[in-house]
Amino acid sequence: MQSKRILHKGALWMGALTMAAGLALSGCGQSDDEAKSGDKAKSGESQQVWRFALEETKGGVQWQYAEKFKEKIEAAHDNVEVKIYPYGTLGSSQDITQQIQNNTMQFAFASAGHVGSTIPEAQVFTLHFLFSQDDAVNEEIFASNPVVYEQLGAAYDEKGLKLLSIIPEGWMVWSANKPITKPSDFEGVKIRVKPSDLLLATYNGYGANPKPMAYSEIYGGLQRGQIDAQTQPMFAIRDMSFYEVQDYLIEAHNAQFVSTVITSPGFMSGLPEDMQKSVKQTIEELDPYIFDVQQTLNAEAAEEIKSKSDIEFIELTPEQVETFRSSVEPVFDQYVEMTGPRGEKILDAIQKAVAEGGNN
Repeated sequence: MQSKRILHKGALWMGALTMAAGLALSGCGQSDDEAKSGDKAKSGESQQVWRFALEETKGGVQWQYAEKFKEKIEAAHDNVEVKIYPYGTLGSSQDITQQIQNNTMQFAFASAGHVGSTIPEAQVFTLHFLFSQDDAVNEEIFASNPVVYEQLGAAYDEKGLKLLSIIPEGWMVWSANKPITKPSDFEGVKIRVKPSDLLLATYNGYGANPKPMAYSEIYGGLQRGQIDAQTQPMFAIRDMSFYEVQDYLIEAHNAQFVSTVITSPGFMSGLPEDMQKSVKQTIEELDPYIFDVQQTLNAEAAEEIKSKSDIEFIELTPEQVETFRSSVEPVFDQYVEMTGPRGEKILDAIQKAVAEGGNN
């Protein structure tokens, strides 16, 4: 599987590597002392600080990813320090994305629900009942699907962002103050969503009353009754203590929480070739690592929530899932209308991969 990742993601890096080829010549003619320094890469540049901004708090999937990225990059380049900034320390998700576009931030996470307001094609990851129930099929799509990376990467490029990787953080789980086992149970339920047109359409299709709200405001919103429900991966429900102010957790396997790792095109193209190769290699190595991490974190979070609270867990049956699936089928057409041929190619590629995987 690793060789496939390298092949399929390679096109995203060729432009940047080509731009840096001239810089690589300055590395020729190193001294004997430099030659004896071993395999650890030396760029010859002064000390650098690379800032990596997260959309989540310390300890979650994004934190684990950034920590491993930091470990690998700093091991490869002794003149680079990677500083990690958890959610809220450098502004909102929109602020962070703008810093990447302005080349004042080096790396960041940009979740599909957020970045989709700038790059509509990314909202494909918010569609319900798109992905396979077979996690191995989904892992291959997120890590290396050539059409998805080519088409989505081009969309990011047009907005001054460079797509490095697509990261799944686990199945979304509904938390609510009443049982939800069929679309009519959502009638009138105020559920927090990200400001995504497709998410609004999805929950309107269920009969709910979707309410965009900042991540940091969810707990208080649930506590005060401003919202009745929300949806996050299990680890986030634990980390943000949402289970304390909800009565039910409903698992429908309706959608994955998907984020993207981004950087500034100007930053990447300005790096020496050895550093660009290190970033590329590190990103590829982190794909299987983080997929395993998110599965473990979410499983552990579920057990911890069960041990700490009396919240009721509900897992929908296949028959119950079908009633939700049929309610949101028109949203797929809305996505294509919103994104045009490029979005249609992305959606078709995912649906084809899921169908070939044989378990949707």
